[in-house]
Amino acid sequence: MRILFTPAAHRHFLEALAYIYQDNPSAAINFRQKVQKILSRLIEHPESDRHLPEFPNLPYREVIVKPYRFFFRVKGNKVWIVAVWHSAQLPDEPV
Repeated sequence: MRILFTPAAHRHFLEALAYIYQDNPSAAINFRQKVQKILSRLIEHPESDRHLPEFPNLPYREVIVKPYRFFFRVKGNKVWIVAVWHSAQLPDEPV
């Protein structure tokens, strides 16, 4: 099992890191490490997190690394991170 980011999700993640870094560089580093640790759990347990409450019938799940939500989908032997949203944002329906 591999974890991959779509280009849009990767951009959102980098934007989140940059935003955190502006106020507190060490917090940005800690957040990145925490994200890596939590997302790595998906390698062994890709179906362990919850479905999106806003869209329970879609094949997407989420991992929460406060204050961000990482939306993902399992396809074959890959876990695709498809979006990264601040928890205050309301997600649009994935395409």
